[in-house]
Amino acid sequence: MVFDRVGSPLRAATIPVPRPGAGQILVRVQSCGVCRTDLHLLDGEVDVPAPPRVLGHQIVGTVADRGEGVRDPVVGEGRRVGVPWLGRTDGSCRFCLSGRENLCPQARFTGRDIDGGYAEYAVADERFCFPLPEGYPDLQVAPLLCAGLIGYRCLRMCGDAERLGLYGFGASAHIIAQVARWQGRRVFAFTRDGDTAGQEFARELSVVWAGDSSQLPPEPLDAAIIFAPVGGLVPAALRALDRGGVVVCGGIHMSPIPSFDYELLWEERRVCSVANLTRSDGHEFLELAPKVPVKTHITGYALEDANQALDDLRAGRFRGAAVLTI
Repeated sequence: MVFDRVGSPLRAATIPVPRPGAGQILVRVQSCGVCRTDLHLLDGEVDVPAPPRVLGHQIVGTVADRGEGVRDPVVGEGRRVGVPWLGRTDGSCRFCLSGRENLCPQARFTGRDIDGGYAEYAVADERFCFPLPEGYPDLQVAPLLCAGLIGYRCLRMCGDAERLGLYGFGASAHIIAQVARWQGRRVFAFTRDGDTAGQEFARELSVVWAGDSSQLPPEPLDAAIIFAPVGGLVPAALRALDRGGVVVCGGIHMSPIPSFDYELLWEERRVCSVANLTRSDGHEFLELAPKVPVKTHITGYALEDANQALDDLRAGRFRGAAVLTI
């Protein structure tokens, strides 16, 4: 399913099977998660530098072929691997050398700069692929590769916050709520106004409170993560924070943040963003997920129904995450 231009639906196409180059593997795709970032690419809110492009960056598949120089046993032929958003970095800039490869200026991203997993086959740099935990079916593990990884990086930015608010209870939030509860935190869930079904879903995952994003929680929060791409939630989350709390913005794109009184930021409250992921994040989270254990709630779609999956994501028609079956 090919992205041609902003504002147009994905196009079904037959294209040649890609060939892996040096250090690359050819992955036979089994499933691919559908991410809100894909909507941002479709809508032009995040640029696709060189279309046409195959989207999709939560890829689960098996290694079908290997290029020269691939020696990692994790990516041996027939092995199951996960391919995430971070597709390649230069490895030599000051960010890479200081453990912050997620900020590499030369980074290339799966499904944006590199053809992704909305297809039967994808090529990936073997150094940026992950071994996947056993016990997770392909569809269940796919959302861990972005919704889970980005959510986990956001959670780490919250430090030891005991009272945690999650704004936007979708793919990332339903995963991270489980991790946070396992860590002993108390989770407060915020949904679109009037989304009683989403609030009930959150309660099923043992959050202590669920309500509209326009509401204040019953007690102040130590930290809040904003997954919804809505800038107006920043002052709303600040208003819900206790002194010294932090608001973490977890999306790659957000609508404009409205002005707000300094009083909301005072008393050492902070606002920060999370960008991309590191391979260290991936290995750490994928080792942790089975211990919780994280149980992903998914709605499956056939590859040719990718446009419907994206439309349903935009409208909030399903709980948890959407995953394409290839």
